[in-house]
Amino acid sequence: MSEMLHDLVSWVLAWGESPFGALALFILAFWESSFFPVPPDGLMIVLMAGNPGFVFAFAGLATVGSIMGAGLGYAIGLKGGRPVLTKLFSESRVEYVERQYQSRDVWAVSIAAFTPIPYKVFAIGAGVCRLNFRRFLLASLIGRGGRFFSVAIMVTVFGQQIQHAIENYLNVLSILFIVVLIMGFLIIRFAIRRN
Repeated sequence: MSEMLHDLVSWVLAWGESPFGALALFILAFWESSFFPVPPDGLMIVLMAGNPGFVFAFAGLATVGSIMGAGLGYAIGLKGGRPVLTKLFSESRVEYVERQYQSRDVWAVSIAAFTPIPYKVFAIGAGVCRLNFRRFLLASLIGRGGRFFSVAIMVTVFGQQIQHAIENYLNVLSILFIVVLIMGFLIIRFAIRRN
């Protein structure tokens, strides 16, 4: 199984050398947000390193593809996810999770979109839990755009030598960003309450 996944990742990264690399990035970002197991980050980094003048264009392309794919994932969850869940769990438990998800919708989706957790799980879950679709798309834009444009900024600032560091430590950097983001919101909330 791991060998098959390794071959799949190698196949994805090989598109970085193709004249169709940008199209492959868009399609991969779309698929990954709804059902495909390989995230687009690796291909995006290869394309950015090889085409430094288009770093932000690749980040934008990945963001748009990912958000469109998230819309498909949402539709999958909305149309077919609930019957599967109610077979596995009681209706009351599903409704409880749905209420929790809806009360934290933008937070949950934005943070999940930025993390290394497979985003398709949250896109499909958003459909199952019937989150407001516009709020879901906004949260997806914040999270996915934040992730992809952060990589673009790192590639721009540090150049091609950062490629291996980003590939190796992207998950750690994502978690660190989320911690800083949450701390910032907590500080703002504390300051507002104090005033």
